[in-house]
Amino acid sequence: MDVDTRLLRYFIAVAEEGNLSRAAEGLFVSQPALTRQIRQLESQLGVRLFTRSRTGMALTEAGRILADRVPALLADWDHVLRETKSVAGRAARVLRVGFIASAANEATPRIIAEFSRRRPGWRVDMRQATWSNPSAGLADGNMDVALLRLPFPGQDLLRTAVLFTEPRWVALPEGHPLATREVIPFRDLWDEPFVAAPPETGRWRDQWLATGERGGHPVRIGAVTDQPDEWLSAIANGYGIALAPASAARFYARPGITYRPVSGVSPSQVGVAWAVADDSSPVVQDFVDCCLDRPLPEGTTIT
Repeated sequence: MDVDTRLLRYFIAVAEEGNLSRAAEGLFVSQPALTRQIRQLESQLGVRLFTRSRTGMALTEAGRILADRVPALLADWDHVLRETKSVAGRAARVLRVGFIASAANEATPRIIAEFSRRRPGWRVDMRQATWSNPSAGLADGNMDVALLRLPFPGQDLLRTAVLFTEPRWVALPEGHPLATREVIPFRDLWDEPFVAAPPETGRWRDQWLATGERGGHPVRIGAVTDQPDEWLSAIANGYGIALAPASAARFYARPGITYRPVSGVSPSQVGVAWAVADDSSPVVQDFVDCCLDRPLPEGTTIT
């Protein structure tokens, strides 16, 4: 019998949380979707894994046996998969680097150039990820390294190093009443509709809605988008506003959109991330060193 490892990961999340809602939040999927996956696994195995009640999800005896064995099985599979892809990359002399939006801003070309100097014959394969994949493919082993905005879901399971910080600004429709101000207090934006990342991105979405910096004030969502072009269109069309790195004014300048500094909100961090297993990879560590040893982009600081 063949069972999708994804179903096993979903099963373990529910088993550990004992609650579908919390497990779904941690997996960045909807609760109905997670329920369907658990039922699919039970159907494939022909056994009941959970006893459902109003208080949560309790493992059956069969479920407990599976829960005892699956973590080691998944860990072995992850190790084999990552090692296989890493070996293939080394053989082809390709370093796969995932990134979100503008990566490390103007520093990105210099990072790649320095890596190429240190590793002649190697090629950096830059792959942009959507916002629904805020680890840019690193968490699932599809990338060797990633240039990311911190924090992101699953960050605690990876190595990260902060490269620089930059202020968060706000992107507004050009005709918005606040667009004429030089600096906008964040409190003045609380009642505005916001263009947000998908709900399953968890901490990533919360960071760009600044949910923890609103004094308990609820967030209004005007639109949900998953990539920069959709995001820009939603703002320009007046569906909402959005917090953005200050560098967005350079990288995502567009007619119909105005960027303004915001006071009273924390800055954004850009970091480089890699898997714990790659602490001993000379190639990955060379790239990390290139990230940490480079001039700062405009308007940023080291923390």
